[in-house]
Amino acid sequence: MKSERRIFLDSLKLAGRISKMLCLRQVCLLTLRRYQARALCSDVLLSQINGCTHEDEVFNLVGRNKARLSEKHVGIALNMLWQLQKKRPFLSRTSDYVRNHSQFLTLCILAENKVEFMEDEVIVDNLYSILRLNVEDHVSLTKVLVTEAWKRLERLSLPCLSKFALCLYKQHRHFSPIIGQVAHIVDMKLDSIQDIRILSVLMISISEVITESFRDRLLHKAEQLLEEEHEVHFNYARRILQFLQNVKLRYHPVLEKCNRIFLKSASHLDIHSISHIFGLYEHLGFGSAEFCLIAKQLLSEAIDDYYDPETFAKLFFSLGPLAGPKVRERLLITAVNMAEEFSSHQILMILKTMRKMKCRNSHLLKKMTSVLHRYLDSYHVLQLVKLTQYLVVLHCQDVELFAKLKMLLLGYLKSSVIPADTAAVIRVLAMLPSFQVEEIIINKAAAVLPQCRLHHLNCIATALVKWNHHGQFHWQNSSELCAKLLQKLNDCAFQRLQKANSLNLLLEELPYVNGEWFEEVLNEQTLAMCQHLIDQITWANVLPLSFFLIKSEHRCPALFDRIASVTVENIDKILTSEIYFILFLFSALNYDPPDNEEFFKSCIQHLTSNLSHLENYHLVLLGHVLAMAGYFPPVLITTIFNVSFLSKLDAQLKVLPDMVKQRVHSSLMKLNRAVCLECPEFHIPWFHEPYCQRVFHNSMSQINPQRQHIHRMLTEILGGSHYSRVSVLTPYYYEIDFECVLDVNKKPLSYMAQNIALGGVGEIPLRHDFKDEGRKALPPGAQRIALEFLDSKAFSKDYSRHLKGEPAMKKRHLEMLGYRVVQIPHFEWNSMVLSTKSEQLEYLRQQLYGIQ
Repeated sequence: MKSERRIFLDSLKLAGRISKMLCLRQVCLLTLRRYQARALCSDVLLSQINGCTHEDEVFNLVGRNKARLSEKHVGIALNMLWQLQKKRPFLSRTSDYVRNHSQFLTLCILAENKVEFMEDEVIVDNLYSILRLNVEDHVSLTKVLVTEAWKRLERLSLPCLSKFALCLYKQHRHFSPIIGQVAHIVDMKLDSIQDIRILSVLMISISEVITESFRDRLLHKAEQLLEEEHEVHFNYARRILQFLQNVKLRYHPVLEKCNRIFLKSASHLDIHSISHIFGLYEHLGFGSAEFCLIAKQLLSEAIDDYYDPETFAKLFFSLGPLAGPKVRERLLITAVNMAEEFSSHQILMILKTMRKMKCRNSHLLKKMTSVLHRYLDSYHVLQLVKLTQYLVVLHCQDVELFAKLKMLLLGYLKSSVIPADTAAVIRVLAMLPSFQVEEIIINKAAAVLPQCRLHHLNCIATALVKWNHHGQFHWQNSSELCAKLLQKLNDCAFQRLQKANSLNLLLEELPYVNGEWFEEVLNEQTLAMCQHLIDQITWANVLPLSFFLIKSEHRCPALFDRIASVTVENIDKILTSEIYFILFLFSALNYDPPDNEEFFKSCIQHLTSNLSHLENYHLVLLGHVLAMAGYFPPVLITTIFNVSFLSKLDAQLKVLPDMVKQRVHSSLMKLNRAVCLECPEFHIPWFHEPYCQRVFHNSMSQINPQRQHIHRMLTEILGGSHYSRVSVLTPYYYEIDFECVLDVNKKPLSYMAQNIALGGVGEIPLRHDFKDEGRKALPPGAQRIALEFLDSKAFSKDYSRHLKGEPAMKKRHLEMLGYRVVQIPHFEWNSMVLSTKSEQLEYLRQQLYGIQ
């Protein structure tokens, strides 16, 4: 008993001693840290490193004080080397000199030896500094720093974590386990992140390893912080766009917020930032005329400052498509003079921009292709695909270059195991001039078909159809082999459609599928599958579904009605810019949903409350779409037909692509015409006469054989060619195929000015203007008749063959101008019912005289 008590007392004494020792150790450590902190404050060497103005000064200090350098000194020295480089213009940096200096190696060895004693922030700062100095990933110090930071990952502060994540991103560790752990930490701490800089870095770093739901949470958080913070640096907004590109998502609310930040920060943007932003916008399918105008002004003013190949290539990419004739010519001349200095990437950028500019400057193209020969072997397969596309579109005539491209593409095709790459190569091979198809291509296509998405199948089908049509198969049984492959391809496409159980996944594939093969083989089956998945239509996918239906030109009542009801129920969730495309679907295909008035009223109310969110040219397109459906919101009309608005629109049109520019001009004219005819109470003048005269003067009006045939019959029915006119321009510049006038007794009235007998094509008057003879008042009871032959473009492509919105509006307007409109659908005129001349004459007579 006594011995046990003695053991117990001894244990207590020992525990007391250990406790005292631990307390003493803590006191010593605390004292040491305070001493080190005081020493750091008064550390002359530290002050000297911080005061360096050149890299050599840092290296001299390191060389003279190797033995004295602590982990803190090493970290400050590495950071100072990067800060000194950072202050220099990009092209004047001397990273190679720094990395190859003997004292830099000394710093790296010291850092590696002292890494365990470094604080968390110092480890990450050192890693960041050496990566910015372009130290290779395989260097020992880089590996040690990454490993040590990984060990401490859970305890890193959010700023430190974001910087470490950025380092991993720069090392291309997009799918590494460390990134997965970083993503998990971000997931856990997302609600506590209140700094958009930290969030934007983390977002791009973990973008490759996140789920769709996590992606949406990140975007919601980013949107919230962008809204809350008054001054957001443009670099943070640029990272958010980079994230959207990485996750392949076009999310308009964030895009528009970032665009507003860029507009506010315009004075701080340089050529590198502007070209990067344009590149991101291009990938994300986003455009901002206002940003283009600002970028054009900034770059045009500083055009003489960009004299090295890298910055000039970025200038050409950014300014070329926006430039006027004089600046454009300067850019082309400089590009020719600098051609020999361009890298492989820069040549690709120049050719891409030339295609966008529709520039076929033969001198520049020859220069580019002569330099291209030396770089061909350095391009990876998708770069070769793009390069070939650019050269074909630009009408390159370098036969030797195309031969090399063909050889390289075939080489990649033989070794390719990725269906997307295989389809892309086959598609671009079909673009090559005088290409002879080899059997390996057919075999390779057959091998990948079961793994292909609809877009890849479409690429292969388009190539096969083209080669077969032009007789480019030259081996035995080639046609039979091609036919079998096409059948197998169709079967694979049907199977892929039948297996679809997610409307969202199906809609992801459809934007890239088009052409004759899809229309003839898959269009109806795709529509049927969309109807099968109709319950999955939500406010989030009505836009891509509308895009597909617009492209297909099919009126599908079940889908249209569902889109209308979902839109009305969720109108506040749908973006203003998206409403336009939904309205376009209904207006262009002339479809009225069951609650038509409520549908248009909801959309118009939402739009008119948010007009400021749309650019001027978008408002014009919107106004035309609504006019097509017979709606003229006063707020929209008075906003558009305003001198200030139209002046700003003119400025925007100067930086828009030619196709968009023509469409906006045409839409404004049509809207002006519609308002004058249907809403005279607005007192909007008709100011598009000069525009219409230019358009009709520049266009070649040719009467096609079918219309010639109708004109002969019309002449026979009316009793002579002087009783009708061909290609007539009405007031407000509608062009109608035929015009005639019937009196009160339905007898034709003669056009005395037109006494030309019908002969060959050249003898038919090409166009009559309503001003040629004046628009005389008709005798009492007389009727002016407009007879129109409507081809397939005027009707939807489904079995209903319903009249589209544009020809329906034309009919409405012609009736307002006093015409009785007779429309002859192509499917009636070309039907078996009207297979003889007598039947056609009788049909025309009934239409003309209103006989039922």
